[in-house]
Amino acid sequence: MAKTRREFTPEFKREAVALLESSGRSQMQIAAELGIQPSMLRQWRTVLMDGSVQQRPAGAPGSAPTSPVASPSDQAAEIARLRRELDRTRMERDVLKKAIGIFAQMPR
Repeated sequence: MAKTRREFTPEFKREAVALLESSGRSQMQIAAELGIQPSMLRQWRTVLMDGSVQQRPAGAPGSAPTSPVASPSDQAAEIARLRRELDRTRMERDVLKKAIGIFAQMPR
């Protein structure tokens, strides 16, 4: 049985690349979260960067202004990232609390 090839919308590709560039996380982490291969994400970024060089500069006449408000999917991805980070931080805090308790009981 042949595997079917997944296709992604241009909007998904743009948002994935935007997430990669704005989050500060590694390409491997972003790709794993999105369920894609890191090479796909790298290729999309290359294509978008090459395409953006050929487009008009942001200040050029006739260019559309960019919106400072992030799209809902960007916001959802950021919320998910922050929740994971909060869970990890809480876990680290709990480990440190237990370590303090153990070291406080040790004789000097």
